[in-house]
Amino acid sequence: MTELKNDLLLRALLREPTERTPLWIMRQAGRYLPEYRETRAQAGDFMSLCRNAELACEVTMQPLRRYKLDAAILFSDILTVPDALGLGLYFVTGEGPKFERPVQSAAAIRKLAVPDVADSLGYVFEAVSTIRRELDGQVPLIGFAGSPWTVGTYMVEGGSSREFPTIKGLAREEPQALDAMLDIVVQTTTEYLNAQVEAGAQALMIFDTWGAALERDDYLRFSLGPMQRIVDNLTRESEGRRVPVILFTKGAGPLLADMVGTGCDALGVDWTTSLADARRYTNDEVALQGNLDPATLRESPEAIRQGVADTLASYGKGPGHVFNLGHGVTPDIDPDHVAALVDAVHELSPQYHD
Repeated sequence: MTELKNDLLLRALLREPTERTPLWIMRQAGRYLPEYRETRAQAGDFMSLCRNAELACEVTMQPLRRYKLDAAILFSDILTVPDALGLGLYFVTGEGPKFERPVQSAAAIRKLAVPDVADSLGYVFEAVSTIRRELDGQVPLIGFAGSPWTVGTYMVEGGSSREFPTIKGLAREEPQALDAMLDIVVQTTTEYLNAQVEAGAQALMIFDTWGAALERDDYLRFSLGPMQRIVDNLTRESEGRRVPVILFTKGAGPLLADMVGTGCDALGVDWTTSLADARRYTNDEVALQGNLDPATLRESPEAIRQGVADTLASYGKGPGHVFNLGHGVTPDIDPDHVAALVDAVHELSPQYHD
């Protein structure tokens, strides 16, 4: 593989010194970019875009052509795993993802089996290798997957949910069945992420969007526990370098203290917890990623710059900070406002590094 020209992200994730704070942005490839909208229209629909390695590579590269970012992230979706499990993923305009065959009983769970990821998810690995070739060592490539709990909410509810009545009912009434379902997702996700590394991913991130919807004990059992089992079995070295692992539970707050013990290298932090508090929760044992409120990007360039300054000051001096939003860029954002954020991080962050 080509030598990496910019390894700031990988160094920061391992809490090694950097000359400035590296940054990338969740959903940096997405609908706020006109070039993305054109490519998606060319693909026909979202999953056709994901399944076309050349087009997935194109949209992955688009934000890097506009902005001085320190990482690319694979263009894909967290629901590729349940799709590989045969649940019939489809998208409804204005409503988001749906499944033709949701898993809502112990009997349905018993029918699940770990798929052959090389066969069912080979298009993702082809996209990873295509992106690595196109990057040509410019910046590292982040691979990712959804957490078993978050993926499980879609599998059981049949689509997006805010209250999660069915899966929470399953957790109360048939917890062993839910454990069994999550374990299948754990095994599949572990193989999936390791295959991404084999194809060329240089860091990994697990997105746990809905873990904080659980009470702490249930979070430890149904969300953090499955993530822990994935981390335990991930490929942690490739191409002669450590492959850092980032865990992100949206809204984690004090749960960050529980997440430190997983053996991950970094924790994502959303905007509801200050980075100063996150450093205290984690005793500086892991790197932190975040955490500007995405809504700040709707404000003026001056306000965005101040938000960047406040975020950097909240983390303070020392290694181990990767600048990011607290969640993804929303489709309504002006691309010039993202440029203002990137420029501010480049300008303001060196003072926090020796």
